[in-house]
Amino acid sequence: MEKLIDRFIKYVKIDSQSDPESNTTPSTEKQWNIARELVNDLKEIGMQDVEIDENGYVYATLPSNIDKEVPTIGFIAHYDTAPDYSAEHVNPQFFENYDGSDIVLNKEKGLVLSPDYFPELKKYIGQTIIHTDGNSLLGADDKAGVAEIMDAMDYLIQHPEIKHGKIRVGFNPDEEIGLGAHKFDVEKFGADWAYTMDGSTVGELEFENFNAAGAKVKIHGKSVHPGYAKNKMINSMLIAADFIKAFPANETPETTEGYEGFYHLHNMKGDVELTELDYIIRDHDRQKFEARKKFFQKVADDFNKKYGEGTVEVDIKDQYYNMREKIEPVMHVVDIVEESMQDLGIKPIIKAIRGGTDGAQLSFKGLPCPNVFAGGLNFHGPYEFVPVESMQKARDLIVKVAEKTAQKFGK
Repeated sequence: MEKLIDRFIKYVKIDSQSDPESNTTPSTEKQWNIARELVNDLKEIGMQDVEIDENGYVYATLPSNIDKEVPTIGFIAHYDTAPDYSAEHVNPQFFENYDGSDIVLNKEKGLVLSPDYFPELKKYIGQTIIHTDGNSLLGADDKAGVAEIMDAMDYLIQHPEIKHGKIRVGFNPDEEIGLGAHKFDVEKFGADWAYTMDGSTVGELEFENFNAAGAKVKIHGKSVHPGYAKNKMINSMLIAADFIKAFPANETPETTEGYEGFYHLHNMKGDVELTELDYIIRDHDRQKFEARKKFFQKVADDFNKKYGEGTVEVDIKDQYYNMREKIEPVMHVVDIVEESMQDLGIKPIIKAIRGGTDGAQLSFKGLPCPNVFAGGLNFHGPYEFVPVESMQKARDLIVKVAEKTAQKFGK
């Protein structure tokens, strides 16, 4: 596991945070640093057709080593990290042979990774835990996936006795801001199907995700001196408070699970004259998703009737859709992974993602792309960690999927 760990540590120490306010691709200049490092590493292990395009997308090929005609498969991971929390000066820590106790991340800040609060830790007793020092996120999302793909390709190159078809690898920027697949060149990639290595717990295999939309709301008021404001002032913040209350209190992220959808207010700012609200709208069911968007617009229309036309402006834009629609006609791409997991003694956990991945957008661009575990947990914050053994299992799974695809589809 030494190479795998070394790769992972090297990648997480490279700050590659994305920026939702940027209009460039990659959204941050610093993402180029890891992209170029990945190009060097791919060439060093012996991959072919290694290239990086003008948008920071990295592509490479592992040629087939059999005479039979086999479908070309791909493995994809994103190298950016979330803008939610600091990604500077990442300082990974190791807890070898984890004993089930509290892990003090940062004594000064009082940050403790405790199984009392994070009970999933107990699953990894006896394993090696890589965690943060409490001053940054770790970056296992998705540099664990990047390292696992890189290590799997290296392993296949070093073990030509494992027979496989042509394999394409893709590393992309800006997944964390919803743009990872936007400029991914599916035609150039040239795979029949692919897998994003971007899941969490060992065994996760996902081909369903939310239908997603973003809604930007502007609520206009009128500012008047408060001493003379009677019947004149219109306080946009108070209207915004009523607007927020118009949505079901039991349909928020903190009150839903499984296939239940929600409305999520994730940002707000305002004063008397203007209040801006940022929502995301989510549902696995396409009809319910469309109904949610219509309801959102109806709330705005009702407020305009009450307070005057133009008081509330709403801009709703679709972000991605449930990939199940594109995966179900080609379920063999899921079956191969499930069978490979079983061969490796991994219990498949097939469930819907309460979120989205690049795979969702890629599926709608013509590249069926389920999501597979990469091993990390507690993403996007100081409590993020990844068991080394989970990363190894993900690496082994990539190798097994490549081998099984050749066995099942070789002509």
